[in-house]
Amino acid sequence: MEISGIISALVIGLVIGVLGRLVVPGRQHIGVLWTIVVGIVAAFIGSGIAAAFGVANTKGVDWIEWLIQIGLAALGVAALDRAKTRR
Repeated sequence: MEISGIISALVIGLVIGVLGRLVVPGRQHIGVLWTIVVGIVAAFIGSGIAAAFGVANTKGVDWIEWLIQIGLAALGVAALDRAKTRR
């Protein structure tokens, strides 16, 4: 992964985190910073999964990669919210 790919993953991760948070129903008890961190991690992992399945580089918008990343972000937000509410 090149530096431009890492920077774009960070920016996309911010968007992915917010979208992942919107997908999870109800109110989450985590802060915006944690949402961004979850989004960035989901963007990196989602890119890796999409590359493994061969859907990372397609003509046009990479919808499948975005769906994988948003799904992972939603799972991450829900898991972190559950861990925070158990305290």
